[in-house]
Amino acid sequence: MGLFVVVIAAFAVPFVLGLFPAVKLPTVVAEIIVGIILGPSVLGWVTVDLPIQLLSVLGLAMLFMLAGLEVDLEGLRGRRLALASGGLAVSLVLAATVAGLLAVTGAVDSPVLVAIILITSALGIVVAVLKDAGVADTEAGQLIIAGATLGDVSAVILLSVVFSTGGGGPGAAVALIVALVVTMVVLLSIAGRVASLARVMGEFTRLADTTAQIRVRGVIALLIGFLALASALSVETLLGAFLAGLLLGWLDRGGERVRPVFRAKLDGIGFGFLIPVFFVTSGLQFDLKALLGDRSALLLVPLFVVALLVVRGVPALLYRGAIGTREVAAAALLQATTLPFVVAATALGSELGLVSPAVAAALVAAGLLSVLFFPLIALGLFHRPGDAVSPEPSPPPQERPHVDQRRDTH
Repeated sequence: MGLFVVVIAAFAVPFVLGLFPAVKLPTVVAEIIVGIILGPSVLGWVTVDLPIQLLSVLGLAMLFMLAGLEVDLEGLRGRRLALASGGLAVSLVLAATVAGLLAVTGAVDSPVLVAIILITSALGIVVAVLKDAGVADTEAGQLIIAGATLGDVSAVILLSVVFSTGGGGPGAAVALIVALVVTMVVLLSIAGRVASLARVMGEFTRLADTTAQIRVRGVIALLIGFLALASALSVETLLGAFLAGLLLGWLDRGGERVRPVFRAKLDGIGFGFLIPVFFVTSGLQFDLKALLGDRSALLLVPLFVVALLVVRGVPALLYRGAIGTREVAAAALLQATTLPFVVAATALGSELGLVSPAVAAALVAAGLLSVLFFPLIALGLFHRPGDAVSPEPSPPPQERPHVDQRRDTH
């Protein structure tokens, strides 16, 4: 019965939001809020049982795989990579400083976990906002995507290297990353030497839209394979899911343009089924009573929001030579927008006893506020195509290679 309520909630949230377009509430935020209301913190109608927990774990894995699929490895190069890398370096220093200060004051018990949480960005939300603004393919849009991408990749890797429920340690996480690189090299070698590869790919194309759905089955096999490898190496499975998405994106380069139906199928499985279950379940597990019952934890919410702005927003000042002032401000807000990773990382921290329920709830609440307000403000800062604007600094044409438009996600 509990699972039925969860899936009904997952269906109802976007439908109701669609009936009231004036309500600018992101779907992911609404799903978590509905989960809080249905869960033990408010109405107590639903508790997390085994079926809900299983689908939630699969939803989390699918979320991180699709996040890895968003990463444009070919777009991370040249001046754009240098600026985004410099911004990440500044974020790491600021995150360590802010988390250290919070630990000294006794606000948090695990400054390393908090620092890792602070450097991430919600890549899927960032891409969606940039597309809504019509600037996803501009230099400003691509630079913001690059910065958000490096934040996401670094946070997932660091979380898996430093913290793991399996106890595999840094060596095991590195081994998993090496396995990804080796897989890419082997596939490149096969592509260059096997004469019958065209026949194999032709068979993939023939079976893609039949009842075999061979590409979708291949993706599921890839995801489960990397999850199994991560488990065997005692590494956090989030890294396995993310690397599976990276590999899929590399294999399917340009696929969004030539095979849009395939990407739509993956979104259907992820955002149409598994991922909403994860976010509603996250709401069910949100300890609102602990947050409201702890005044110091409640005061941490605005403090964490400011920390996100400082850690991920200040580095956007490095972009001033490449994009305009308004775009820099938008970049600061979008890079400080985060939620999915916060939910996953606080769940892991709670499991390992690194954060109290109240502090975990405060971190998630800060993420909710960032998703609720930062993108909305950023949208108003962008110059829409066709707007009359004063000239802004921009790099030479040869430093702006074409990058395929990404797709909307949570």
